[in-house]
Amino acid sequence: MSKVTMTVNGRKMAAEVEGRTLLSGFLREGLELTGTHVGCDTSQCGACVVLVNGQAVKSCTAFAADLEGAEVTTVEGMANPDGSLGNIQQAFQDYHGLQCGYCTPGMVMSTAALLADNPKPTEEEVRHYLEGNICRCTGYQNIVRAVMAASGQDVGALAAE
Repeated sequence: MSKVTMTVNGRKMAAEVEGRTLLSGFLREGLELTGTHVGCDTSQCGACVVLVNGQAVKSCTAFAADLEGAEVTTVEGMANPDGSLGNIQQAFQDYHGLQCGYCTPGMVMSTAALLADNPKPTEEEVRHYLEGNICRCTGYQNIVRAVMAASGQDVGALAAE
């Protein structure tokens, strides 16, 4: 066991973790932040994406003990201070960028990382960036629309699928 201290969604957290504890498990079981989903345990689906020091990370591939001092943001941390949906979350709701919702937390977090790096991505850039996130329900068009809307761009001109 080792002690790890990190800031999660703006709050400093300290806990004892086993060396093999994945960040996804630490968040879900240790901190009860269950918005981070684990879909595959093989880093293929992207449902577990969180931001670590501002970068999109598949939390099923990172050991919690290795993140001493890190700044971690989960989908719960994307809400506004008053608890209402943040800009990206609201865009996903407004543009129906979800169906079953299982992939949504990872999509939202990947979108946050994309927009931090590229505030006005093209449709092609959005599709390329989200290649590491699998959705088995939506066909992606509405997810792309949601990302474009969250970036403040016109979604009416997007190609229909």
